[in-house]
Amino acid sequence: QVQLVESGGGLVQPGGSLRLSCAASGSIFSINPMRWYRQAPGKERELVASITGGGSTNYADSVKGRFTISRDNAKKTVYLQMNSLKPEDTAVYYCNADVQATMLTIWMNYWGQGTQVTVSS
Repeated sequence: QVQLVESGGGLVQPGGSLRLSCAASGSIFSINPMRWYRQAPGKERELVASITGGGSTNYADSVKGRFTISRDNAKKTVYLQMNSLKPEDTAVYYCNADVQATMLTIWMNYWGQGTQVTVSS
């Protein structure tokens, strides 16, 4: 079984910064890619950023230039550095990853439990 555990959410003022972390644990042979999604109240869940094992990244247009995704493959952890936060960034942020338990098993998709980010003065 694989678990993704997020941390680092909280309340921050507009213009502030937060760093989210997501650590993967369990039976893991390979984990790729790793992603951050978010879901605001009354809205659909949206992809914020993704990163491959080789370090290639993609971002939603709404966060380009403000958010940075990175990963530590040895620690099986993905990070999301969020700068210049805006009230519209308020949402529950979810970690997501495709995981292969062994070299011979299929890839499966996992979600974390989510962490609340609130941007408000």
